[in-house]
Amino acid sequence: MNGSGMGRGPGHGHGRRRMERHIRGDLESRCFAPICRCDHEEEPVYLRHDEMELLRLTDLEGLSQEEAAGVLGVSRKTVWRDLHEARRKLAYALINGRIIAIGDCSEHSEGRCQRFGPSDETIQ
Repeated sequence: MNGSGMGRGPGHGHGRRRMERHIRGDLESRCFAPICRCDHEEEPVYLRHDEMELLRLTDLEGLSQEEAAGVLGVSRKTVWRDLHEARRKLAYALINGRIIAIGDCSEHSEGRCQRFGPSDETIQ
């Protein structure tokens, strides 16, 4: 975990390996940031592609957690846990004025991000 308590994704904790999710292929990796009072030195909040897909399926498309589980090929309990974590991360970022980095933003990790500058690590 990073200093904010926002996890960095798979491979950074104990437990078994994450099951592969069936995610729509056209999700882009990108970053969002507040316009005012944003401290770009603070570590971003990282959302995984599967968390974004869950938000899309449940909050935009209106699927139930059971239906979203079927689309992603995981259990309903996994959907509940991942959806809860994604919403917690978004709330933290919005309330604390943090950058939200989605997926593996190659522009940011390769130091080519026009807005936020170089990064020392790959976003996960």
